[in-house]
Amino acid sequence: MTDAVIGQRTGARSFSILGAITFCHVINDLSTSLLLAIYPLLKTEFDLSFGQIGLLTLMFQGTASLLQPGIGLYTDRRPQPYSLVVGMAAVVLGLAALAFAPNFPVLLACAALLGVGSSIFHPESSRIARLASGGAHGFAQSMFQVGGNVGNSLAPLAVALFVLPYGQRSIAWFALFALAGMGILTLVGHAHSRLAQPRARSSSATHVAALTPSTVRRAITVLIALIFSKYFYLASITSYYIFYLIHHFGLTAENAQLCLFAFLAASAVGTFCGGPIGDRVGRKRVIWCSILGVVPFTLALPYVGLPATIALSVLIGLIISSAFSAIVVYAQELIPGRVGMVSGLFFGVAFGMAGLGAAALGELIDLTSIDFVYRVCSFLPLIGVLAAFLPEIERVPSRV
Repeated sequence: MTDAVIGQRTGARSFSILGAITFCHVINDLSTSLLLAIYPLLKTEFDLSFGQIGLLTLMFQGTASLLQPGIGLYTDRRPQPYSLVVGMAAVVLGLAALAFAPNFPVLLACAALLGVGSSIFHPESSRIARLASGGAHGFAQSMFQVGGNVGNSLAPLAVALFVLPYGQRSIAWFALFALAGMGILTLVGHAHSRLAQPRARSSSATHVAALTPSTVRRAITVLIALIFSKYFYLASITSYYIFYLIHHFGLTAENAQLCLFAFLAASAVGTFCGGPIGDRVGRKRVIWCSILGVVPFTLALPYVGLPATIALSVLIGLIISSAFSAIVVYAQELIPGRVGMVSGLFFGVAFGMAGLGAAALGELIDLTSIDFVYRVCSFLPLIGVLAAFLPEIERVPSRV
């Protein structure tokens, strides 16, 4: 068999694995995002305060945040592709329990189960996506990430069309999708053992200069600050945008869900664009433009009417979402050979910041108002100026 035929078969197998892991990312994030999307239903059903809603997000995001770096570090040393099935099983249990939860403590337990599932899924699946990239790391990470964004964006649509009309127990039907995901991930685990890392094309390979440990630490600190900026701001949208539209413009819950869907769909498009653009022009430029570039729109958002609010939110989602895949790949290249650990760290920080942001903003809304919180959050993307302190790492050849 010729090398060309072997390469074609390896490439086809790699792309099928990338497609499968991306589709499972859709299932995972759709399942876990249902919790956030049904907040208006839970608020009415259980008479929750905004502070309690923030605690639900904190339980979900915090569980995922604390576990992911350790799981990523472990799977770097001992790859565990079949652990993805265990993670999806936790999601199945979380959804089933959420459908029949009788009180707030059980809701918190459901949120923790969903967080455990995500913490197992993201580091190992991100490592497999890079392994199946064929050297196009930005593209592979974006394709993988866009699966999550698609899942996130479908959640409010699913809630508007199915959960709100049929009630809390209809959530149990979505556990069937997660069960299907378990089957697909079993096949991915089986295929992983036969997957050889394709040799990166010289034109696509990213090269890293030799950096001192202090430079790496400083760069990681800057990236974490940028994650803080991005995800604290996004917490104001994902957790409270529906309430903002209902309170500020008098929208129905169903119409507000559709507006959130528009924001999340734009985020999915931005996520997909961020990685390939970073492959071409460099991750640092994408990071800089993505976070700092939304400042004019976030500053204007609290002061405009409904049509402009929807339009600005779509622009914000499109621009700011392109940063994360670029940040993850940039960090992976800062610390070569630690793909799982780096992925787990940054997924964990992202989940943690989103959880802390939701909890803090929920308390602040209870103390002040939702309009005040949106005015304060509009300044958060200004932290993007810190991207100027990131080192240039895409000039000198090094190992991938």
